[in-house]
Amino acid sequence: MGELKQYDTKDHPFELRHEVKKLNTRLDDIADALERSDFKDIIENYTNPKKRIISNFTAGMARGLGLTVGTALVLVLLGWITSFFVSMPLIGEFLANLQSYMNAYKK
Repeated sequence: MGELKQYDTKDHPFELRHEVKKLNTRLDDIADALERSDFKDIIENYTNPKKRIISNFTAGMARGLGLTVGTALVLVLLGWITSFFVSMPLIGEFLANLQSYMNAYKK
């Protein structure tokens, strides 16, 4: 591969010079974005199996903990809401039957 040829924008019409400047500005923006995103660290993380295993393990632990806590909160909320319906005729009977089945199973 040879060296890149430097183009002189003075040899081209104004529109072409303007487009080249826009492209250069855009390329500079992309280069800055890649530097800010720590692209090197991301590639290094995914090429190192030990780092990948550790990060996936911690992500799985956090996900499992979040699901457990979220499920517990939803069940507590549903139990609290159903406690308001115990005095209603149809729903109260259903909950009483459900509770008697659970008590019979415990014995």
